[in-house]
Amino acid sequence: MKNWQKQIVAVACAALASTPALALEQGDWLVRVGPTWVIPNDDSGAVKPLGQKGVEVDSSVALGASLTYMITNNLGVEILAATPFSHDVSGSKDLSGLGTIAEVTHLPPTVTLQYYFNVSDVVRPYLGAGINYTAFFDEKLRASPLRDDMGYRKISLDDSFGWAVQAGVDVPLQNGWFVNAAVWYLSIDTTAKITGPGNDTLKVDVDIDPWTVMVGGGKHF
Repeated sequence: MKNWQKQIVAVACAALASTPALALEQGDWLVRVGPTWVIPNDDSGAVKPLGQKGVEVDSSVALGASLTYMITNNLGVEILAATPFSHDVSGSKDLSGLGTIAEVTHLPPTVTLQYYFNVSDVVRPYLGAGINYTAFFDEKLRASPLRDDMGYRKISLDDSFGWAVQAGVDVPLQNGWFVNAAVWYLSIDTTAKITGPGNDTLKVDVDIDPWTVMVGGGKHF
């Protein structure tokens, strides 16, 4: 082997040897922060009593953060939080002519039990499963035929409890810092109620069921 090849191999081996292992122990804490995308995989029923489908919810991005406590060397409990996500709600299918009909805001705090795999000193993959609570607030109708021509004035969405599953990976840097990427699938089901003249109410069941993706960094304490 030529000298320059030996030098490259030596440098690569030294770099691998100096890469910090992401070893976790009972009692450790992990903090993760990064931009977080909520990407609905939505499906709606018919709008009652109109009998026409449907509505759809657009994607949103906010700042997400999570805190994990290691209850054993491999098991952790994570709480996911974020700044509020804001979504446009639009008519689709039979109701596509209505355009954007509303704007809603939500927070989806999620608790998961995670399992961390000891498969590598360079990356730390993990899986999780748990529960999600989604709170909807600050719902408002936008300018559309539904509001301006038909006289509907108020919209509200029921809060949701559902299950959550997760997969992620940490890549260590130095001094406890690491890069993180994680994805969740959240079961979020709600009923939207739109109130008009004489308390006339339209109702539609919506399965939002979003993919939630966070990419960022973290610190191991």
